[in-house]
Amino acid sequence: MKSISQFARWACSAAFLACFALTGAPPAAARAPQDKDYLSSIEADKIRDAETTNERIVLFLNFAEDRLKKFQYELEHPSANKHEDILNFLMNAYSGCLDDAADLVQLGIHKQENIRKGVDLMASKAKEFLVVLNKLSAEGADRELYKENLADAIEGTNDALKEAEQAKMKVAPPPVRRKN
Repeated sequence: MKSISQFARWACSAAFLACFALTGAPPAAARAPQDKDYLSSIEADKIRDAETTNERIVLFLNFAEDRLKKFQYELEHPSANKHEDILNFLMNAYSGCLDDAADLVQLGIHKQENIRKGVDLMASKAKEFLVVLNKLSAEGADRELYKENLADAIEGTNDALKEAEQAKMKVAPPPVRRKN
């Protein structure tokens, strides 16, 4: 009995090594996840360490808010070099964070998780973000430098707001306590 299980273990190991040698790469599960280019390594670690989808949604919304604040700061205090690149990067990073939060809302609904807090936060934050973005669109300094990315961000924020409103209807209601 013992020799059969040792043989089976050896055979599995040999098969794994053969697959590795033939493909030249480790299996998909062993590959490192692709990093988001708009997240710092600390932020990526926070996302990875978050235990629930709800926590990840909140983190992505906080990161989006941070990118928007940094964008406003860069407008008020332009850097000497790469001002346009910084503005476009921050606006793209904002959009990426918000899109990831919206994707996680859809995932949470699909998995029937309790994401009510994240959905409510997304609905309220998206409204705040829209006010800021529309103000930038109407009277922001250097609008021509980031006009296309701003339009994409406004569209993405509107989509996220619609998704949050629809998700409020789909998310399971909070538990009701029964009185004895």
